[in-house]
Amino acid sequence: MRVSEFRLMQAVQPLTGAWQELPVTRRGSTRLGISFRPLQAAAFGLEVHSTLQALLAYPFQVIRLGAYWNRIEPEAGSFQSQELDWQVEAAERAGKQIILGLGPLKTFGYPEFFVPRHHLNQPFPEHRLVKASAYPALLQAAMEYLTRLVERYKEHESIIAWQLEHDAVGTLGVEHSWRLEAGFVTQEVAALRKADATRPLIMNGFLPTSLFLRLWVWSQTHDQGDSLALARRLADLVGIDYYPRYAFLPLGSKALYLDGSQSPWLRTRIRKFLPHAGMPAKSLLITEGQAEPWEAVTVPTSPQNQAMFSCMPEHIISNYNTCMGWFGEQNPLYAYLFWGAEYWLLRRQSMDPSYLQAFVRILENA
Repeated sequence: MRVSEFRLMQAVQPLTGAWQELPVTRRGSTRLGISFRPLQAAAFGLEVHSTLQALLAYPFQVIRLGAYWNRIEPEAGSFQSQELDWQVEAAERAGKQIILGLGPLKTFGYPEFFVPRHHLNQPFPEHRLVKASAYPALLQAAMEYLTRLVERYKEHESIIAWQLEHDAVGTLGVEHSWRLEAGFVTQEVAALRKADATRPLIMNGFLPTSLFLRLWVWSQTHDQGDSLALARRLADLVGIDYYPRYAFLPLGSKALYLDGSQSPWLRTRIRKFLPHAGMPAKSLLITEGQAEPWEAVTVPTSPQNQAMFSCMPEHIISNYNTCMGWFGEQNPLYAYLFWGAEYWLLRRQSMDPSYLQAFVRILENA
């Protein structure tokens, strides 16, 4: 059943071989890569180190790693970067380029908020902007953390860019309605550029793929603009998070999905977005191209010999093709990062290598 962008569908779908037949768009000079989420790997029951090593064996160009503040500074006065050190060194040994996500408050990977408890005694109030004037000590600590991270890693030539905050001024998923004030993030940007002015700065934002979601995002962010608008103002590279299908309401064995993959509105939005960016397309990248299910659960379900409607193996290729088609060879993306690599290994462990093989098809044919 389909009404506009809403689809009521069986959540669990039979696997098909469609991913083997889809054409693969050539990437030109666009770097291909993944993000690595150690917390997600652990949530899947995967051993973190061997998971990263397995992924690094594939011939993609770039990997995004995250510096999670509450893990690096679990208590006041500590700085435990050993786990991130290992990830950086492993990526370097594999010959990968690295985008390092510095946070500090928001970093990619659920729950996306990683402030140590000793820097924030009480949760942020809901439906409020988190202003620098209200949290001067937190802002100062965040800038000092940024500076220390950059000083530690800036000599690594493999690091090609820094990413600051994740969806910097957007809401924190559906769990929380507070948002960072643009002025808070602007001061973080200044601290990062002071620490290293030689590498490009990436800031990202969620691209609504349906009119319904676009209106919802506008209702939440119209007072200061969304994260993509802020990225266009402050960053060197604007990262787009592209999720065309996701469930938002479970209904027994079915779910109600928003599916913007074929939305005429989305095509209009993209045409407007690129000229409005005021920058050449080479300054854009896909920071998260959906390549795992987004169901109405925290951990994507992985049914035996079946798959979830929100992201079948063939969607890894079709989502990539769609994004590459927005730009073309004359204005290539800086990079396309697939989101969900840990899930592919979980599927392979469950005797379904099709997600991973779809990714390999792109690497071999792009």
